[in-house]
Amino acid sequence: MAKFDKIAVLNKIGSTGMVPVFYHKDAEVAKKVVKACYDGGVRAFEFTNRGDFAHEVFAEVVKFAAKECPEMAMGVGSIVDPATAALYLQLGANFIVGPLFNPEIAKICNRRLVAYTPGCGSVSEVGFAQEVGCDLCKVFPGDVLGPKLVKGLLAPMPWSKLMVTGGVEPTQENLTSWIKAGVFCVGMGSKLFPKDKVAAEDWAYVTEKCKEALGYIAEARK
Repeated sequence: MAKFDKIAVLNKIGSTGMVPVFYHKDAEVAKKVVKACYDGGVRAFEFTNRGDFAHEVFAEVVKFAAKECPEMAMGVGSIVDPATAALYLQLGANFIVGPLFNPEIAKICNRRLVAYTPGCGSVSEVGFAQEVGCDLCKVFPGDVLGPKLVKGLLAPMPWSKLMVTGGVEPTQENLTSWIKAGVFCVGMGSKLFPKDKVAAEDWAYVTEKCKEALGYIAEARK
């Protein structure tokens, strides 16, 4: 069962403005990355459902986070069907994210007051997702669609909460462009966790990058 409900999760995501996106087949590595992000100020983390037995890794990481990172809302990404969403909800996922919009996933998440953030590539998709209760929609892939889509969508639909994922970089220029366009938050993956830094177990780098990125977001919001 989710430790934090939909409202709590959206507040965590909204207050910080960033959700790290990460997958690793080694649970010990994943735990260290989550802790490094937590130390950097992150309060919502998306573990992607990518490799074989990813759910087993997630189960371990959730238990670890509950003890070592008590305020961290652990969510899961790359979810495209309701059965997989249900599996992760049983393991304690606090939010579900997908690369696409599947209304059947919304039903499963709504039943338990868990936030479902679907990937949307058009204004119509965001509209359909909102109709079935998706409070936060993901603009994906962000680097293809660009900040102009966000700005254009918010003009007629100013109530929309949008998370952009895909190609987001932890630089002041990139983060400022998205925040100024009007996104609720950003999802950031590989740019926050360079493979060489993970391989070298340079967790201090990850913590500092998180602090830096959150600082740029806070500055851009002023």
